Amino acid sequence: MSAHDELVGAATLKRLRLARGWSLAGLARALTTQAGELGQPLDASVESVQRSVARWESSKSPKLPGERYQLLLSHLYASDNHGHTSLGLGSDFSELLDALAHLGESERRLNELRTLLVRTATDRTSGLLVLLGPSTQRVLSAALADPSKLDEDLLDAVRIAVGDVNGQVGSLPFVRIQLLLAPIVESCRHLLQATVPDALLPDLGAVAAQAYTLAGRAAFETRDDEASRRLYAEATAAAGGAGAPWRRAVVHMSHALVTLYSTPGVGAAKELVDAAVRDARTGESVMVRARAHALQAEIAARAGSERPAQAALTLARYDMEGDRDGDPAPTSFSEAHLRGFEGLTELHVGDPYKAHDYFARSAEVLRAPREQVQRAIISTDQALARIRLNDPEAAVELLHGCIDATSATGGRVASIRLRRARTSLRPWRQEAWFADLDDHLIEAAGT
Repeated sequence: MSAHDELVGAATLKRLRLARGWSLAGLARALTTQAGELGQPLDASVESVQRSVARWESSKSPKLPGERYQLLLSHLYASDNHGHTSLGLGSDFSELLDALAHLGESERRLNELRTLLVRTATDRTSGLLVLLGPSTQRVLSAALADPSKLDEDLLDAVRIAVGDVNGQVGSLPFVRIQLLLAPIVESCRHLLQATVPDALLPDLGAVAAQAYTLAGRAAFETRDDEASRRLYAEATAAAGGAGAPWRRAVVHMSHALVTLYSTPGVGAAKELVDAAVRDARTGESVMVRARAHALQAEIAARAGSERPAQAALTLARYDMEGDRDGDPAPTSFSEAHLRGFEGLTELHVGDPYKAHDYFARSAEVLRAPREQVQRAIISTDQALARIRLNDPEAAVELLHGCIDATSATGGRVASIRLRRARTSLRPWRQEAWFADLDDHLIEAAGT
């Protein structure tokens, strides 16, 4: 962070204030009022708050607002003067986060603010495109009325909004993920059924496939299997129109995972995984191909087929070590995720000691908010490995943390894995720690 960066941040804060028609004292009063509305009244006088505002906007030595004031500023700038919520690119809230970044705030703290405001928005709204900026909302409305007005910039904005929603997985319950996605999904449906410029059809298909896939996952997590199947069918069709086989492979893999937990046996999931592998092998993404082979290994292991499972893992490892330059989906798979699949394979058709080691190493790396659901699943599998190693009490220590993580997001897969782990612990049901685990499960189910 340079002195120039700090001045840019200060100037941005001043510009945001003036655009709202606030004097220094006016913003101070607005902050004081906002604090009261949030049930966190400020101890400082308006005059004292005004002096703080002046320090933030100083043209000589600006200061970064403290965390409490950052929260108040975020709530103020998340809504416009008409009370409409907007958090996307071009919104005042987005500009505020940019200003705080220039003044030296960490990316972690900025993500926390964003997650909190998204959570607040989905508490009080339903169907608002809060992750689109105000100008983008207007342009999208115009495109929905006249699809010939669709352009690349609008598709990019919608793609970013879908990515932002995806980034909230692990931080927001899936019911709120659905709220954020609903207007985007409906907009994509309308545009795909309309006459849009031919050159934009592949990009529109790609954006729609992303939105439908995430919505299909969210519908499954909230136990709406019929809606989930319909959304995955739409995602498959949209990805097919995108002209990139790897995109359809991504849809097949997500669909396979939810099918594995909503359909008896592994046959239906295996068909989807095999289709994903075929698409991935002809696609441009090495990482997607690695993930498809890893998922193929899991399906084989669950069916008790050790050699096919190990062969698929070998292919996944080979893919991971390939050339990733120019990969269109470089973050779609990682070493930590691969270790999780290696652990699953060992758990089902191999050595539980090795499985436990793979799970532990994977969980240690999966620390980002977006990875919390996956980390809870892997930690539950790690607990299963401990049970098979005849260390049930140590397994329960892990499961308590998994219960908390699963309760926060409402993740269905993690819940299923928890129930299976609990069933495996029944031989020890007379133990006090088993009763504590049951109490925790009951308490979490009631929240």
